[in-house]
Amino acid sequence: MRLSGERFSVLYRIIGQDAGDCYAKAQDICYEQTVEFPPELVPAGFIMDEIVGRIESCQQINQTCCLAEISYAAETAAGELTQLLNVAFGNISIKPGIMVERLNLSPLLLSNFQGPRFGRSGLRQLLQAPNRPLLHTALKPMGLSAGELAKMAYQCAIGGIDIIKDDHGLTDQCFAPFDERVKRCAEAVATANIETKGNSIYVANVTAEPQETVRRARLAKEAGAQGLMIAPALTGLEVMRNLADDPTIALPVICHPAFGGSYVLGSGGISHYVLYGQIARLAGADASIYPNFGGRFSFSREECVNIALGTGEEMGHIKKIFPSPGGGMSLNSIPDSIEVYGNDVIFLIGGGLFRHGPDLVENCRYFRGLIDNYS
Repeated sequence: MRLSGERFSVLYRIIGQDAGDCYAKAQDICYEQTVEFPPELVPAGFIMDEIVGRIESCQQINQTCCLAEISYAAETAAGELTQLLNVAFGNISIKPGIMVERLNLSPLLLSNFQGPRFGRSGLRQLLQAPNRPLLHTALKPMGLSAGELAKMAYQCAIGGIDIIKDDHGLTDQCFAPFDERVKRCAEAVATANIETKGNSIYVANVTAEPQETVRRARLAKEAGAQGLMIAPALTGLEVMRNLADDPTIALPVICHPAFGGSYVLGSGGISHYVLYGQIARLAGADASIYPNFGGRFSFSREECVNIALGTGEEMGHIKKIFPSPGGGMSLNSIPDSIEVYGNDVIFLIGGGLFRHGPDLVENCRYFRGLIDNYS
């Protein structure tokens, strides 16, 4: 059997007792992530030469840490996102002290993925905002009725917020049933756009079990929603990718980080760059929400910078997407954040939008005014 000869590689940060232990762990990854077979029993020839992972480099960072680049035959991923992630971090995710730092994907492998339908340029065109940072807010708190949430959506659109989305905790609760909430919120934003001649969009949270997620996505589009939000750590990445790829839905997709934080916390797991940047793009997200530095979560400035890099560095034909920092952001943090992200960012302010004053419309206009100064 002949393979294409193309290989993709994964950069791993490995923690060990010493340099020898780090290298031994890198060798173990080569077998564990492919043949999962005792090295001495692997057949010589095709399997050993082509299938088993290869250590391309191993750089010792300090006495107990190394960066190892390990390559794999492109065909081992089978053209599937699930299998790609399985090869990159399947069994070794159960072993301590291993973190996926970067994915370096070959053209053959990338050709299997459509990636984001809109990306940065498509979202800017939809919102008619060619240069400035974009604005994002969440309808909250949980417990409001569908009518109350729709009123809030209307006020945010009147105030000039670009993207008005459901909070991730709003699904199909009795106090704001999905069907009613989405219809009323979409109508409220459309009404506001007529009055302001604006281009705000309402984004419905469709996170649910797979078949229900698809049903809600279709209903949301029929009701006039102009975007979908999904938490892929809850539904599965392929559910999000299927929504993004479906030409009969064809709406922007926003990725929410709920339930996925343990992937990036600690000395093992997946780097912020890979999870919120590269993987989100492969799975079709047009924007990736994550906690900003200085908020109520623990992400550092450096980690957030790496997320922004992951959303925008070249990945073949896969479009660049928007980083969307949130999680306790305040209006006062905008100037500092713009220094970090530049204009290619969607700022997500939820509760902080209400703290500014009692008038939500005026708060939104103040938020928009801060951003317009950077256009």
